[in-house]
Amino acid sequence: MTGEADLARIGALLADRTRVAMLLALLGGRPMSASALADVAGVSASLASAHLRKLVEGGLLVVESAGRQRHFRLATAVADALEGLLLLAPPDRVTSLRASVRGQNLRRARMCYDHLAGTVGVVLTEALARRGVLVERERGYAVTAEGPLVLAEIGVRLDGLDRLRRPLARRCMDWSERRHHLAGSLGAALTSRLIELDWVRLSEASRVVRLTTAGQRGLDEWLQVDLGVGS
Repeated sequence: MTGEADLARIGALLADRTRVAMLLALLGGRPMSASALADVAGVSASLASAHLRKLVEGGLLVVESAGRQRHFRLATAVADALEGLLLLAPPDRVTSLRASVRGQNLRRARMCYDHLAGTVGVVLTEALARRGVLVERERGYAVTAEGPLVLAEIGVRLDGLDRLRRPLARRCMDWSERRHHLAGSLGAALTSRLIELDWVRLSEASRVVRLTTAGQRGLDEWLQVDLGVGS
C-alpha cells in the first residue's frame, strides 16, 4: 500500500548547505559536471560525489552521460519546487562584500532554470503587458492577437511553442521581487533570443545574468523600458 508522500526525505536532502549550493547552481538551467559543482560548493571532489549521489538517489538530480563525461541537471519539476521554497526562505546572512555584491546581482537578473528572473525579468514581463503582448488570466498569461507581431520585432516566433507539452506563458512568482515574471515555453524562447542578441549574458557557473549596454538600448527601443546600463 502507498502512504503519504515522504516530504521529510526531501527535507533531509535540503538540510545540508553543500547540497543546497549545488541545487541552486543548477537552477541556472545548465547541466554541470561534478568538478564544477564541487567548485561552486567549495568542497573536495570526493565529498561532492557523495552529495551528488544522495541527490540523484533522492530523485532531485538526473545524470546525463556524453562519452566519458557525466553532467548533472535538475529533475523534472525540481526547479519550480526550489523557486517556491525560496519564497519561504529567510534572507541568508551576508558575511563579505563579495557575497553582498553577488546577492545584489542575483536580485537584479538571474536565470530561473530556462527563463529570466529578478528585477530585469519582472520589469520585462510588465513591459510586455503594457505593450499589449500579454494579458493576465486566472491561471497565468495569455498572448494577445497583437503579441506575435510585437515579439517578431526581435525575432521571437510563436510557431510551435503553443503545441509543446508545457504552458505557453506561465506566471512565476519571483522570490526577490515578490511579483511575477514570465515562464513557460515563451519565457524560455524569449530568454534564448535575448542571449542570441547579446542583450543579456550568462555568467559562468552562476545563475547571474548581466544586461549588456546593447541590451539596455534594445529593450528601451523595443518596449520603452529603462533598466539602466549593464556591464
